[in-house]
Amino acid sequence: MAGTVAGRTDAGRAHGDAGYVLRTATADDLGGARAVMLDTVYSDLKSGYVPRWHADIIDLQAAYLRPERCTLLVVEHRGEIVATGAVRDRGPQAPPNPAWVAERFPSGTTAQLCRIYVRPEHRRHGLARQLVRELGEFAVRAGGYEALYLHTDPAVPGAEPFWRSLAREVCDERTLPGGGQGIVHFELPMPGAASVSGGAVRTTPAS
Repeated sequence: MAGTVAGRTDAGRAHGDAGYVLRTATADDLGGARAVMLDTVYSDLKSGYVPRWHADIIDLQAAYLRPERCTLLVVEHRGEIVATGAVRDRGPQAPPNPAWVAERFPSGTTAQLCRIYVRPEHRRHGLARQLVRELGEFAVRAGGYEALYLHTDPAVPGAEPFWRSLAREVCDERTLPGGGQGIVHFELPMPGAASVSGGAVRTTPAS
């Protein structure tokens, strides 16, 4: 069985026979996780590093490892971090998000899924779905969360259909006057309320 410490999973999960292991990040993983995130914001999001949006990437330990109700997961493949996913205990803020969206997902009771990034050469292995499942289960174990929230940039190839396959749209800012930020807000079911589809995994000891 997976052991837990302060609500965090300490078990790695091997993804089939492909050599992927999903686990809670340690301090030793932060450089690799940061590289995945920065490569994504430059290559996929096309924004580059913007401090007001991406400050958590620079200090991952303060953002995700230290707070008890936050977490950072990584997927390792042959010694390299190839995917990331995180939970933060902060809902969307207004501005820049619509006020009614911020009111619907208040900080403290909202688990925001973020930094779910997979390197291009490791996509289509079900890693993102597995990260979503594990992050949702973490939110339940952490306690006090009433909603799972995320937003995505539909300009990123594959992002919008992926999230529409798992979550319910709350607000598509492209339909707002002026187009808003051009992002789409989603709510996912809390584990136990509905299942997130994906392949089975086997539990292995944490490294």
